[in-house]
Amino acid sequence: MSHRWKLGLLAAAGALLLSACTGPAAEEKAAPVAPAPVDDGPLRVAVISHGSPGDAFWNVVKNGAEQAGKDLNVQVEYNSDGDPGNQAKLIDNAVAQHVGGLVVSMANPDALRPSIAKAIQAGIPVITINSGEDKSAEFGALTHVGQNEGIAGEQAGAKFKALGKKKMLCVIHEAGNVGQAQRCDGAKRGFGGDVQTLQVDISNPTDAESRIRGAVQTDSSIDAVLTLNSQVAARAASAIKSVGSAAQVGTFDLNPDVVAAIKSGEVLFAVDQQQYEQGYLPVMFLKLYRDNANVVGGGKPVLTGPDLVDKSTVDKVGQYVQRGTR
Repeated sequence: MSHRWKLGLLAAAGALLLSACTGPAAEEKAAPVAPAPVDDGPLRVAVISHGSPGDAFWNVVKNGAEQAGKDLNVQVEYNSDGDPGNQAKLIDNAVAQHVGGLVVSMANPDALRPSIAKAIQAGIPVITINSGEDKSAEFGALTHVGQNEGIAGEQAGAKFKALGKKKMLCVIHEAGNVGQAQRCDGAKRGFGGDVQTLQVDISNPTDAESRIRGAVQTDSSIDAVLTLNSQVAARAASAIKSVGSAAQVGTFDLNPDVVAAIKSGEVLFAVDQQQYEQGYLPVMFLKLYRDNANVVGGGKPVLTGPDLVDKSTVDKVGQYVQRGTR
């Protein structure tokens, strides 16, 4: 058989095979396949948090992620939205753009689950940060980077207990944030005494201060106020001072105002989850995964805290807060 004849048979067979794979039946069976992330060139990572605009805490996370991008030659794109539905849309947009990696905070895991599933199906590796530790592995993330909220809450409650406090008010500033509920639950365990919760809105700081003021004014037996955000801590201290309450403030997270308040005694301590690491480490982990198939954590979360900052350590830590790295 001539070479030309062989080529002709191969071409005919190919045509028959192609015709057999087309038509309505074939179209019904065909499934779209999302392109996998590009394995060469600079890695592109989308960091999508539930932070509110201007939130000092999330600005530090952003600083960490962007610095990791500079150090590791990774293109980092940071976006945030406190509304779970809008955050899910940001994730969907990142998936549609075929980013090489995704970093997501999950304050409301159920609202984000479908969007994260789309990322996993598209071959985009996901790392969760800050909130949603309990759902991270279930959703298919490589690992979770953050502090364990329950453990952190226990430490805060135990600190108040050691200071002789008897009744605590735990102030929640984001409705539906599972991590904040876990913090207050942990604080109850560590405190062992009477603990009440108060819901405020971080987007309305004036009203938040008014609600805290009303709570300590109505119940003079409250001698400890635990806030879950550095900006709310300042409002709590102001509210307490305005009504002459004997209550004292402890808080989660640091900012320059909290550092100054710890030094002056207006705030007793801050539970620092070292959120700069929550921005920096996931970018580094995704780079290692893309370049070397490394998975950090062995299936367990990578903890960034808690670290308790009080008068004995605030001078050392404060300098890094000013730099935006703590």
